[in-house]
Amino acid sequence: MTAAPSPVRTPAWPLSRSAIGLWVTEGVISSVLLGIAAILLAVFVPSEAPAPFPLLRWLVPTAAVAYAVLAIGVRPWVRYRVHRWEVTGDAVYTLTGWLTRTWTLVPIARIQTVDVTRGVLQQLFGLASVAVLTASSQGTVRVPHLEVDVAHRFADDLAHRAEQVRDQAT
Repeated sequence: MTAAPSPVRTPAWPLSRSAIGLWVTEGVISSVLLGIAAILLAVFVPSEAPAPFPLLRWLVPTAAVAYAVLAIGVRPWVRYRVHRWEVTGDAVYTLTGWLTRTWTLVPIARIQTVDVTRGVLQQLFGLASVAVLTASSQGTVRVPHLEVDVAHRFADDLAHRAEQVRDQAT
């Protein structure tokens, strides 16, 4: 007899607080690149250019500043508040997205592979991401930006549980 599916609920654990620093850094990098492009546009578009180029000369830098405020000052904290994850005895839960919310449940019995990855910025902040791969058409479920030791324990625990479930099924 199989257990009843778990009720839909918010997963218990947030990502690492270091993820905020990583997202702020990503926002700074993208804002600087966008700012450079906006400055180049403002400098190299002549004021006597045909419409709408003179308007773009000032509109693009203004939009770049607005983007920087959102990417650096708002988005990291909102993302931290809305991204959650949890592992129970029979499933992995994730809740992602700040405009479009995606709630995912992966039964332990469906797990095929568990991977831990660390990008360059993640390494600077002591973070890692865990990818839980299934045979499902939905593909991979990711839990990003966990502390490295938490990510390794999480991956080892999931791999061990999935192996036990496979052994019980045979």
